[in-house]
Amino acid sequence: MFIRRENFKQYIKLYPIVSSIIAINFIVFIITLIPGIGKEILYAGMSVNAFISAGEWWRIITSMFLHSGFTHVLFNMFSLFLFGPELEKIAGKMRFLTIYFLAGIFGVAATFLFEDPYYASVGASGAIYGIFGAFAALVYYTRNSFPQLKQIILPLIVISVIMTFLTPNINITAHLGGLATGFILGFVYFNSKNMLRWR
Repeated sequence: MFIRRENFKQYIKLYPIVSSIIAINFIVFIITLIPGIGKEILYAGMSVNAFISAGEWWRIITSMFLHSGFTHVLFNMFSLFLFGPELEKIAGKMRFLTIYFLAGIFGVAATFLFEDPYYASVGASGAIYGIFGAFAALVYYTRNSFPQLKQIILPLIVISVIMTFLTPNINITAHLGGLATGFILGFVYFNSKNMLRWR
């Protein structure tokens, strides 16, 4: 299910939303490496609770496209590369976009509500955890018709949540907020009536 066998051109053609998000994140990361302006762009777009409170609401969205280092962006985009296509195919382009962006936004919003005023973060992890949450909702609806899906998805989610608490410098609130948002949206999208109507 999550093994990618497409070549580069096929992948872009079949999953244009996932491909575009990956490309944008890498382009933005490269821009943040440019001497002189790179750090300014990073600081101007990162999520900082005190600045959001002061009215800089764009940080809720821009922080989703910024990363703190090559390993950070590589891990996040590799996760999106693996797990995003199946959700884009099942949910459709617009619903996938809704899940991805709302999970990311609510992950940052949860950070704003529950973390201290000077808490700062960057990364697409909240949005990616939203994908996991949407798959969890799909597991719920297919528990009788496709029980094998549970054996694939649930261990993945459990391991991801455990790693959230064990890995240093991780925005736990954004991960959990994104996961919950993705599950709620998936619960709405993947009910049997909607699935039949899509088909």
